[in-house]
Amino acid sequence: MAEEYTFESFDGTELYGKTDAVTMPRAAVVIVHGLCEHQGRYDYLTARLNAQGYSVYRFDHRGHGRSGGQKVYYSSFDEIAKDTDVVVDRAIDENPEIPVFIIGHSMGGYCSALYGHMFPGKVDGYVLSGAWTRDNKGLGAGAAAAEGDDLDYTPNELGDGVCSDPAVVQAYVDDPYVEKEISLGLFRNLSKGHAWMKENAGRFTDPVLILHGGSDGLVDPKDSLQFFDEIASDDKSLRIYAGLYHEIFNEFDKDAVIEDALDWLGVHADMEYEYVEENEEIIED
Repeated sequence: MAEEYTFESFDGTELYGKTDAVTMPRAAVVIVHGLCEHQGRYDYLTARLNAQGYSVYRFDHRGHGRSGGQKVYYSSFDEIAKDTDVVVDRAIDENPEIPVFIIGHSMGGYCSALYGHMFPGKVDGYVLSGAWTRDNKGLGAGAAAAEGDDLDYTPNELGDGVCSDPAVVQAYVDDPYVEKEISLGLFRNLSKGHAWMKENAGRFTDPVLILHGGSDGLVDPKDSLQFFDEIASDDKSLRIYAGLYHEIFNEFDKDAVIEDALDWLGVHADMEYEYVEENEEIIED
């Protein structure tokens, strides 16, 4: 069952959301999309998750898609995580007895990683895809150092690097909900977030599966390697896919990547469910 709605974020900004719920879900998953795109580009991943018994929560970031707010702009490095927290709260409130996970891609991976630093233990695990956690490519740092005000904009030139499939690239370019410009303020504030996460890597302690395309031209795989090495999680896994570009959930081998994510989620969803059942038995005794 799909439900579309708008909701207020922590500061009153109106955001667009969508829930694709299943009957008797084994877990709930919050999908966090990347820079300049929108939640609708994750329909296929959502369908695969639904088919495996996961209810899915999605939303458009502020300034993206059908959400309100200044276009493709953040006024602080943690604003994106605070927006996501409102969606996570919704998923938890509507599914109080099952695990909740976050899947984040690219800037959504930045957001998800940041969320884990800010709210350790609030969700049951993370799947990160091409996550922009360290900025080894200098995607943000270069723009952040450019002359201009925070509300000056630079063209979105990400399209050619998103995927090796020309049809996916063309659909990205033609999509009316894909933003065509990026504010300098977004880059500047997210660059601050990269530095903060590196300094506070020990705060990330939750289970995480880190996935990255080996031929990613937008976010360097070194981001994921460094993040994996520096965080404090005991339960962490890293997979680099040789030959895949940035959008590994849309690449030619996307189903193998999604299967890896589903396998990891399945193991961890069952672990969390069993833990809840054991605790309930203890309480009853």
